[in-house]
Amino acid sequence: MSGPDPTPEQVSERPDASFQSQTVTRLWFIWGAIFALILGLLLAREFNFFGVPQDEVIAYCAQDQVYAEPIFNEFERETGITVRAVYDSEAVKTVGMANRLLAERNHPQCDLFWGNEEMRTRQMARQNVFREPNGWAAFGYRSRRLVINTNQVSGASVPHGLLELTNNVWQGKLALAFPQFGTTATHFHALRQLWGEEKWENWCRALAANKPFIVDGNSAVVKLVGQGEAWVGLTDSDDIADGQREGLPISSLPLVGETLLIPNTIGIIRNAPHPQSAQKLFEYLEKPEVSERLITGDALEGISIGDASTPALRPNWDTLLSELDSTTTKLNQIFLR
Repeated sequence: MSGPDPTPEQVSERPDASFQSQTVTRLWFIWGAIFALILGLLLAREFNFFGVPQDEVIAYCAQDQVYAEPIFNEFERETGITVRAVYDSEAVKTVGMANRLLAERNHPQCDLFWGNEEMRTRQMARQNVFREPNGWAAFGYRSRRLVINTNQVSGASVPHGLLELTNNVWQGKLALAFPQFGTTATHFHALRQLWGEEKWENWCRALAANKPFIVDGNSAVVKLVGQGEAWVGLTDSDDIADGQREGLPISSLPLVGETLLIPNTIGIIRNAPHPQSAQKLFEYLEKPEVSERLITGDALEGISIGDASTPALRPNWDTLLSELDSTTTKLNQIFLR
C-alpha cells in the first residue's frame, strides 16, 4: 500500500541528483583552473616566460672590493643591470661566504658567487649549491708567495722554501694568516698532500712552536712585514703588489714547487632569484678583458693556470675535499691558542 503523493512544496525541496552532480563538477573545474593558474604563474616566474625584465643581480663576492667594484660598475653601465654586492671580511674570507651559501641552499638569497680561491668553491659544488650543468668556472690566477722585509733580510739569509720557516732564525719573525681560512687554508691543505700526513703535521707543529704572528688576512701579513715587526711572511702575490705600491720595503720570493696557483671562481646559485641576470654577469666575468683588467691592477698574475710556467702544486681535489674536515680539525688543534 503506497503512501500519499508528495505535495508540490515537498517536491520542490527535494535535492535534484543531476543538479548536485553538475555543481560538484563545476567546483572541481573551478578549483582545477585555480590550481593550473597558480602552477602556471610559478613556472612563468621560474623560467621568465613572460620576459619580465630581471634588472638586478645579487652577488656574494670574496674578491677584494677595491678590484671587484669597478668591474661591477662597468657591467652595470653596459647592461643596465644593477649589481647588489655583498663582500666578505678579510678575517674569514671565503669560509664565511661558503657557510652562508650552504645555509641558504633551500631559500637562496644570492644569484652569483665570485670567489677568490678554489677549494671552497669546489666544496660548495659538491654540496649542490650551484646550478647544473656548468654551474661554476675558474678564471685567471695569482700565487702564494713568501714576502721579506728588504731592510732585515737579504742575500744568503733569505729562506729558500717553506720547510726553512721552522728554523730558529725566524722565531718570532714570521707572519701568516690563520691557516683555517682563505688561500692560506687551501695552501696548507695542498701541502698535506705534497708532503704526506706525518711530515706535514711535524712541519705545522714546528711552525707553531716558532711563535709566528698569526693575523687576520694576507694583507695584514704584508703590513706586518713592511713595518719590520715580522721579517718574512707567507701571503698572496696581489697583497705583496699592494704593499709595494704603498712603498713598503718588501720583496717577493718564489716558492718553486711549493707554491699554489689560485684562480678566481664564479658560480651561479641553484634556483637563483634572478637567473637571467646571473647568467649575464657570469659570462661577463669570464671575458678575457676582465682578467686583463685584474692583471693590470695586480689582482691576478695571468689569464689561465694552464698557461702558467711556474712549477706549482696540483692538488687532487677529490682527495683534498674528502679530507677537508680532518685537516681543518688538525689545524685547529695546532694553531688555535
